[in-house]
Amino acid sequence: MIDSSLQLGRLDVSAYTVPTSAPEGDGTLAWDATTIVLVQAVAGSWTGIGWTFAPGTCAALIKETLEPAVTGLNCFDVPAAAEAMARAVRNTPRPGLAGYAISAVDCALWDLKARILGLPLHRLLGAARAEVEIYGSGGFTTYSEAQLRRQLEGWTGQQQIPRVKIKIGEDRGANTARDLLRIRQARDTIGPHVQLFVDANGAYTAKQAVRVFDAAAEQDLTWFEEPVSSDHLEGLRQVRQSVTADVAAGEYGTTLFYFQQMCGAGAVDCLQVDVSRCGGITEWFRAAAVAAAHGLEVSGHCAPNLTVPAAASTRNFRHLEWFHDHVRIEEMFFDGTPDPQGGSVRPSDDRPGNGLIFRALDAEPYRI
Repeated sequence: MIDSSLQLGRLDVSAYTVPTSAPEGDGTLAWDATTIVLVQAVAGSWTGIGWTFAPGTCAALIKETLEPAVTGLNCFDVPAAAEAMARAVRNTPRPGLAGYAISAVDCALWDLKARILGLPLHRLLGAARAEVEIYGSGGFTTYSEAQLRRQLEGWTGQQQIPRVKIKIGEDRGANTARDLLRIRQARDTIGPHVQLFVDANGAYTAKQAVRVFDAAAEQDLTWFEEPVSSDHLEGLRQVRQSVTADVAAGEYGTTLFYFQQMCGAGAVDCLQVDVSRCGGITEWFRAAAVAAAHGLEVSGHCAPNLTVPAAASTRNFRHLEWFHDHVRIEEMFFDGTPDPQGGSVRPSDDRPGNGLIFRALDAEPYRI
């Protein structure tokens, strides 16, 4: 019999830095390693897992500020834990790194609850769909033509994924000639029937973004992510009104008001929400409700294996970013990751929680 008064015992927190498979970059940043901060929420003999991709200092924030706020709370009362964490970071403050930290803990708590109940997490949340559509994401500006071609062929040929995204906006928008060349190369590689998305990571000005889109008109772009900074809501709105592709942003949102302001400004056609940044599964659903109130769908940004259960349980969900960097790390560290063959993944009904098992020994060499 399940003890309905079971209390959270502790949070075990660890961080791991994994070198990238090759140098990676986009329009406004370059990197050669990625850090994952893992939370294991422990109650009795049960453990739930959650994570975020953030600097290692996020781990200290979780141990020093969030663990005291949630330890001893009823494991089934995840919204109470979310409220306790929100209050604990008032002076941190919530936007930014604290939002990432809360997200990792919140996801671990939902996973813990599902495991205690012996339920797949998407069943606990209440599934809205059997499968979650995904798109291949990578196409870094640092890639050579051959590297880009291999990655695109892997997604569209081997895995039969019908949607792919590449990075543009190289050198903060100073190399649009190469941007346009890479867009043409991508279209030539994937053919006419695969959807082609682009992500400028805020590298352009509004008019520059429109000029680039117009110059790439023959390549049939259907998704234009962060053509300008996601903080520039008026610029996003200007681009949205000037191009036929759906304009998307929202990946940096760590508060509900951020999503409300973006939707209310008419800045996007599809709201991006990152479950490892926004405040976890608890806030994911609230952000999705904000989008729905504005007649919008949501798209999951990164941390794909963490996102699948929430995505499967969201009515106004469009697709999930199958981001190369994060997919690689998650497949290295966890057993039970789903297969994106055909362009969708199916959450497991055979395993409790998020269905993943942390491979601690495999992760240990990367611990920081």
